[in-house]
Amino acid sequence: MSSQKPLVTTDISNYSDTGYGDPHEKMKALTWQGKNQVKVVETAKPTIVDDEDVILKITGSTICGSDLHLYHSAIPNMQKGDILGHEFCGVIEKIGPKVKKRKVGERAVASFQIACGECYYCQRKLSSMCEKTNGCQSASDLYGRRTSGMFGYSHFTRGFAGGQAEFVRVPYGDVNLLPLPDDVPDEQGLYCQMCEKGDTVAVWGAGPVGQMAVEFAVLNGASRVILIDGGEGRWRLDFLKGKIPQLETIDYTRLPSGETVVSTLKRMCNWRGPDITIECAAGEYAKSWSHIIQRTLGLENDTSELLNEMITSVRGFGSCGVTGVYTGFCNHFNIGSMMETGVHLNGNGQCPVQKYWHELLTLIQQDKIHPLNMVTHRFDLKDMEKVYELFNQRAEGMQKIFVQTKFSAPRAPASPALTVL
Repeated sequence: MSSQKPLVTTDISNYSDTGYGDPHEKMKALTWQGKNQVKVVETAKPTIVDDEDVILKITGSTICGSDLHLYHSAIPNMQKGDILGHEFCGVIEKIGPKVKKRKVGERAVASFQIACGECYYCQRKLSSMCEKTNGCQSASDLYGRRTSGMFGYSHFTRGFAGGQAEFVRVPYGDVNLLPLPDDVPDEQGLYCQMCEKGDTVAVWGAGPVGQMAVEFAVLNGASRVILIDGGEGRWRLDFLKGKIPQLETIDYTRLPSGETVVSTLKRMCNWRGPDITIECAAGEYAKSWSHIIQRTLGLENDTSELLNEMITSVRGFGSCGVTGVYTGFCNHFNIGSMMETGVHLNGNGQCPVQKYWHELLTLIQQDKIHPLNMVTHRFDLKDMEKVYELFNQRAEGMQKIFVQTKFSAPRAPASPALTVL
């Protein structure tokens, strides 16, 4: 079937290395150089390759928690020199001859996943399962089906250069760019890429994705929201409680002797458990020595500990949603509890951004969701090597960042001032 054929020009992770950039025009870009190593380099500026391409001049980007999985080499098929970054916005500089909806000079935010707009899944607004933009066979074999390509997220997602740079090539620009209206500054529009309902909702992970899950649970009428984190991320619990006063929290590193996250949640919820649990932390962060050793020795890709906490703490026939990044196999998964107690385990998948971003943009304009609540710092692209180190250390007070380039507009009101490193 034609819809199963990937683009022949997807595997472009650095425009200099592949010959698809203009060697006479240079730009700065943040590149992966090996485990826990990134470097800002000067490289070729991208050019139009396919007729549906758009060249976006970057005015803002950010580091996502999942970028740390790349930084740690937890995602397969990284290559030295790959340009990172899957969350970015900018101004359209050039368009290919078949681009019909987007215009030069238009402000836009990009979808982090890349969709063709034509295949079975894209027609159903399930763009994260696009059949056409990721021809990586090892990924298809592991997951049993194709998933979409992604910006700046390894050759496992087909090696598209990312947006932690001054320019980026956006394939299928009509599909993968959302115009930003004048009343939504970059510092808010950039986060239209992020996206629960229920009575009592428990969320694992107090990072930016967990924060947005909490905010959406409140927006959608949850009667209670409980957030779990601890250790180096402990400060985030107080940070979010200051933003959302009705939030309840559990610091798993400061529980009384004999208490666990599961027993604490049961006690807080009349010994029945929450109605919905959402995992926003990811499978890379092992808690017990057993899983730390197994991951170190390569005996499992991800740890099942947080998944098991969700399954055994949620009420019978409740729902568990997995939003944190899991890349492959994990050991000791409690499938018996899931089956015997009727728990619904949902792989939330990479959010099909195009399905929700108009709704998100409207909620921002209506002041119903507040992306700026999670933005704590503003940095310059040239300082990204140091910023990755700070982000990896979960530096206290650093939640979500905004990365400016020489093309960025003056900072919006209420957004943080520039931090110079």
